[in-house]
Amino acid sequence: AEETVNVIMNDDFVEIWSRGGGVNRYDHENGNLIEQKIIEIDGFLLNVYNHSKNYLLQLNDGYIALFDGENILLKAKLSGPISDAYWSENRQGWYISGWREIIFLSKNEYQRKELVELPVYYDHKRKIGQFHYGTKKHVEDAINSSLAVHDEWSSLPWNERAAIFLKAADMVSGVYRAKINAATMLAQSKTVHQAEIDAACEFADFLRFNANFMQEIYENQPVSQEGLWNRMEYRALEGFVVAITPFNFTAIAGNLPASAALMGNVVVWKPADSQIYSSWVIMEIFRKAGLPDGVINLVYTDGPSFGEVVFKHPSFAGLHFTGSTFVFKHLWKEIGNNINLYKAYPRIVGETGGKDF
Repeated sequence: AEETVNVIMNDDFVEIWSRGGGVNRYDHENGNLIEQKIIEIDGFLLNVYNHSKNYLLQLNDGYIALFDGENILLKAKLSGPISDAYWSENRQGWYISGWREIIFLSKNEYQRKELVELPVYYDHKRKIGQFHYGTKKHVEDAINSSLAVHDEWSSLPWNERAAIFLKAADMVSGVYRAKINAATMLAQSKTVHQAEIDAACEFADFLRFNANFMQEIYENQPVSQEGLWNRMEYRALEGFVVAITPFNFTAIAGNLPASAALMGNVVVWKPADSQIYSSWVIMEIFRKAGLPDGVINLVYTDGPSFGEVVFKHPSFAGLHFTGSTFVFKHLWKEIGNNINLYKAYPRIVGETGGKDF
């Protein structure tokens, strides 16, 4: 008998797939053979993935193929082995994670996205892992996600927003202390002493001081006279804030999106490529501290693609930046050139090479 590759269980039948492309279908209740057929393939099968009547075949020649139960519809070449594959009900297609790529495959669509390696910068032969470079579509999705929660998040009482970030501070200085320090040592080549000062101590301080400064801001009210009450209400910006963070400080990377979000804003956050691992740990902390989905949206894209979307969006409301003077000047110029596109005047806050503006 041929080697069995996979056994697929359905409500009405059981399928046994063999290495050579043979398929035997049996009745689920009595075990009787219902159908027997051979799929025309080049080479042999390595694996079969199934969702209802949708099949994904992994072939030995490096190809994957869509199969509808009768015919092979589409084939695509992989650059390496499959690590995972799952069916997307929304898009009616398969997501396939490969060695250095992620592929989406459906009857009408084929997309391939690049996987980028994350090196250890003090030892280039070692790799931390990989990440998927996003596209302009992912940036647009992040903006839409932020705007969808803007009203609810900005109207949340300030003390409830503060509670989330104060909890995050306790996690940074407590249960996540070793993890965020280790991520900073690997991603940004810091010593244990440097990582402790940056990722654990300074980041936790930022989060706690921010909550205190927010309270001071809200307490700062105009003078009132007898019989008259003057009151200032601080509102979030009407749109989304863009946070662009540097490679060298985990604390700054977390503080730029967090400080804006604390004040009721929603944020689209782009970290430096070399800081992606520790930024992912930061987002893990925020989520576990209770930050709602959509408030801070972390995206991994190249700078030009990111800027092309965010700085031409009508709801762009602010920039929080730390990086080079050259890049900051370029972004300021880009915002100025697009000023007629925006619903409001964007706020620009940047730290560059020892100068704060």
